[in-house]
Amino acid sequence: MTEQTTQEKKHIDFDLSQFEGKDEQISIAQMYEDTLKDFAEGSIVSGKILEVRKTDVLIDIGYKSEGLIPVSEFNDIDTLNPGDDLDVLLEELEDDDGMVVLSKKSAELKRNWDRVVNDYKEGGLIEGEIKSRVRGGLIVDIGIDAFLPGSQVDVVPIRNLDQILGKTLEFKILKINEERRNVVLSRRELLEERRRDQKKALLTEIEEGQIRKGIVKNITDFGAFIDLNGMDGLLHITDISWGRINHPSEVLSISQELEVMILEINHEKERISLGLKQKTTNPWKDINGKYPFGSKIQGRVVNVMPYGAFVELEEGVEGMVHVSELSWTKRVVRASDVLSVGDQVEAVVLSLNADEKKISLGIRQTETNPWELVQEKYPIGSRVTGQVRNFTPYGAFVELSEGVDGMIHVSDMSWTRKVHHPSEILSKDDKIDCVVLEVDPPNQRISLGLKQAQDDPWSNIASKYQVGQIAKGTVTKLAPFGAFVELEEGIDGLVHISQISDDRVEQVKNVLSVGREVEARVIKIDAVERHIGLSIKAAQVPDDEFQVDEEMLQGLRPGEELVDLAGAFDEALNEDDQNQREEWHPGEK
Repeated sequence: MTEQTTQEKKHIDFDLSQFEGKDEQISIAQMYEDTLKDFAEGSIVSGKILEVRKTDVLIDIGYKSEGLIPVSEFNDIDTLNPGDDLDVLLEELEDDDGMVVLSKKSAELKRNWDRVVNDYKEGGLIEGEIKSRVRGGLIVDIGIDAFLPGSQVDVVPIRNLDQILGKTLEFKILKINEERRNVVLSRRELLEERRRDQKKALLTEIEEGQIRKGIVKNITDFGAFIDLNGMDGLLHITDISWGRINHPSEVLSISQELEVMILEINHEKERISLGLKQKTTNPWKDINGKYPFGSKIQGRVVNVMPYGAFVELEEGVEGMVHVSELSWTKRVVRASDVLSVGDQVEAVVLSLNADEKKISLGIRQTETNPWELVQEKYPIGSRVTGQVRNFTPYGAFVELSEGVDGMIHVSDMSWTRKVHHPSEILSKDDKIDCVVLEVDPPNQRISLGLKQAQDDPWSNIASKYQVGQIAKGTVTKLAPFGAFVELEEGIDGLVHISQISDDRVEQVKNVLSVGREVEARVIKIDAVERHIGLSIKAAQVPDDEFQVDEEMLQGLRPGEELVDLAGAFDEALNEDDQNQREEWHPGEK
């Protein structure tokens, strides 16, 4: 123990002059006892600063020894000076080293605790600074540390408690436990009590049609709840804007301040309906004057559906462009194939219903309809050139110009053969010459003919072939009833099985084959039905002895094999196929 510390322990500052001249003799020991009688552990006593050191402060409380207080218990050590008075808590008269144990901080806590106990009761109000977070809540400095449970922080859950750290607020005292020396606070109960009072006041003074200030408290898919300083009102999504919004968060944000109109008050259920758009004029008022029929408008695409697109003309006013009104020439299946949200478009007003708040728009009407010009551009009988664009089972579509297609029916593809599918004659992207057969602008149809752009080989057949004439040709198809011989491109004749040879022919394929060149005599010409009958065996008869008889013609029965050569071709092919199947699979039907 240092000499200085020994002196601190033995320091007694008595004024002995008070005993001079008295008869009664007082011993030093008695005076020492008198100095101790007012000191009690756990009490707050006055002290004087003797010395300020780096790690502690030396305090004299008038006891036989001084005490040391760590500098950590002082907020600002630079403000302390020797001779300053301060109150300290006497925690212990003597420690193991004989020193007095003092605490400035404990003195403050005791005094504050006594203040809380003496001045406040459970249910009372007190201010405090939110100091720190702990498990389950917050610590609030009210002079002493008090506990604020997380459930009692506010009337609504606060996700981030850090945002209120350091704030000084008012609280309600829920519980004071003197034994444990702890205090439990609630801010929620205080807010709820005040809110109930505010709610009563609000319901007595609020009226429909009023404009009130509020704060956005919560946002849902169907609207937003607005705090009117007493109770919440519902601002439905349909009452937020005259225009289209998909979610309230597009316009509103939590804690946003705004003015709303009181639309409806239900005092029984204590519910208030609010409106934001009602503060402004309904844009549909006098809408007929703003957007008359046929007027052109500029707008922005705000929504795209498969059946059409919605275009915003102004805030709160939208028109709809049906998918059928997007193009004169293109067959648009989905509006999204042409338009996207955000596109700026020009359109024409087609119809308007102010009561139902519907405006029909057309984008194609901003351009000239090419079908209005087709009769002048493609008159009936004119020859045109186009590109094969697409096939259907009954014909081919030919693009004549951008957006204008004509159709060639299979019956108008060939003079000489029956076409079952256009791919038998044409290929996609072929450039072909056609003749305009019919024009129907209202239905956007042009009928074209492919064969009409070519000479009909049967038109002058009588000048090329006569009965009795010898003609050469190539076998193109075989049928059970005979063989077809191509005399020239587009002109086929039929040699009946009975006219192939003087000998009896059981099967045509036993005598003739496809591709074989033959010489035959013309025995019948029917230009109307487009039939030519041939006889190979008659070609062996001298010209002067040739004569057409009933035996030659009996195989060429009108209405059956020769009614339609193309049909006969098909029949021949089908029968050949069936015969081949029977040869490979006997008995199969």
